[in-house]
Amino acid sequence: MNTIFGAALAATAAIVCAGGAQAQTGGLLAQIKSKGVLTCGVGPGLAGFGIPDAQGNWTGLDVDLCKAISAAIFNDPNKVKYIPLSSKDRFTALQSGEVDLLSRNTTWTMSRDTSLGLNFAGVNYYDGQGFMVNKKLNITSALKLGGASVCTQQGTTTELNLADFFRANNMKYEVVAFASSDETIKAYESGRCDAFTTDASGLYAERLKLANAADHIVLPEIISKEPLGPVVRHGDDNWLDVVKWTHNAMLNAEELGVTKANVDSMLKSDNPEIKRLVGTEGKFGEAIGLTNDWAYRIIKHVGNYGESFEKNVGAGSLLKIARGQNALWTKGGLQYAPPIR
Repeated sequence: MNTIFGAALAATAAIVCAGGAQAQTGGLLAQIKSKGVLTCGVGPGLAGFGIPDAQGNWTGLDVDLCKAISAAIFNDPNKVKYIPLSSKDRFTALQSGEVDLLSRNTTWTMSRDTSLGLNFAGVNYYDGQGFMVNKKLNITSALKLGGASVCTQQGTTTELNLADFFRANNMKYEVVAFASSDETIKAYESGRCDAFTTDASGLYAERLKLANAADHIVLPEIISKEPLGPVVRHGDDNWLDVVKWTHNAMLNAEELGVTKANVDSMLKSDNPEIKRLVGTEGKFGEAIGLTNDWAYRIIKHVGNYGESFEKNVGAGSLLKIARGQNALWTKGGLQYAPPIR
């Protein structure tokens, strides 16, 4: 090792240690530890992503991220207070400190990332906007929607995407916008519009609410990029790290074959990547103000990303959405996590 490189490495290690000590004593993470609960902003109810049952127990892909963060901090996935937020109110609630984290279907865009005082911590679902129509219209392509009325929700990226799509294809349309997703799907079902548009994942979820779901089809065209992911406030890099690396840990666990069922046996693994993941080697948890078994806690209580996906929106769910773009990069998808090292 040359002297310059050795000095640089020592300086970096000192910064990491200092950052770890700071992470344990201040910032939002310390406040969450002190109050004993994570306050998580979720959607008002979207099957597969975030929805409460009759007893008020929340489930979904986005909810699992909240549970995973709670598990990493408290060794308990249930120390979460869920705050349902509409599209219109979600950013204000986060900016004001009403919630510690926004984990609901929220698209990462440049303007949201740079002008709202917020940071996106990753992409937990790669999506794109689509259209749903009643089969009786005999429309099989969004390119046949010229002159159609389209139901959508206010305060989302869908209205701009809708305008772009129809303008690019020289088609006329009428937008019928509503304040909430429930109002939008009810208006579509009642016949107030010809088509319903939102993220494709939302179309599959909202279709379950229809009296005759089988009468409605999702058209094949995807008209936008909608990278959905968790959001935190600017100004607390350590909290951003906790949220970001919780998501990354779940992805790395899937890639390494570490599951809810086998994570205990993986504590004896000789694989250095697995050892760093489950905390039997290194002090990666301490560097972000957590215990070194932080990722073990996540996997033990919640599971890896693939397990969460399949249970909530994949083959084991009512939605039965294919992994597609959300498969791991090793299986032709876009989900890719930086290594823990």
